[in-house]
Amino acid sequence: MLNNLWSFMLLAGIAWGVASGSLDHTIQGLIDSASEAVSVSISMLGILSFWSGILETGTRAGLIDWLARRLSGILDFLFPDLPADHPAREPIAVNMVANLLGLGAAATPAGLEAMRRMDDGTGVASDSMCTFLILNISSLQLIPVSMIAYRSQYGSSNPSAVLGPALVATACSTLAAILFCKVRNRRCRP
Repeated sequence: MLNNLWSFMLLAGIAWGVASGSLDHTIQGLIDSASEAVSVSISMLGILSFWSGILETGTRAGLIDWLARRLSGILDFLFPDLPADHPAREPIAVNMVANLLGLGAAATPAGLEAMRRMDDGTGVASDSMCTFLILNISSLQLIPVSMIAYRSQYGSSNPSAVLGPALVATACSTLAAILFCKVRNRRCRP
């Protein structure tokens, strides 16, 4: 589906370039954009690799287990259906830490593992799975590393100026997500 959408948008842009008589500008824009995408991808790969390495080192050093224990109160509040020894709690903690650092892509493998461990095989998402998904969508970030890196890449004079507004925005979206999940779970309980 997404491939069809991107193909349509690309073809519509080329058709517009032909119709408006600026096909050469359209083609040059496509080439410039592709070049810039590769440059940004390489830059972000370095940052993502660094933070993924930090997360892996923390996991091997036991820091993630320690952090998961420290987050147990929050995890108990957010996921009351998951017992303290549930195997999904550690990947949930890793995912939450990575998201707090603004490393959404580094959080993805832990998020997928958490969802896999919460799956009970019925084909129906549990309340914990829905809560986890909504929390990931809300994306609470204390340090939006990716955004700071993008701003730095594009020559911002103060790349970290986004810290305050990002923290307020993500705190609001996360609070709304938690409230939604709690109200929804309370209403749907027998």
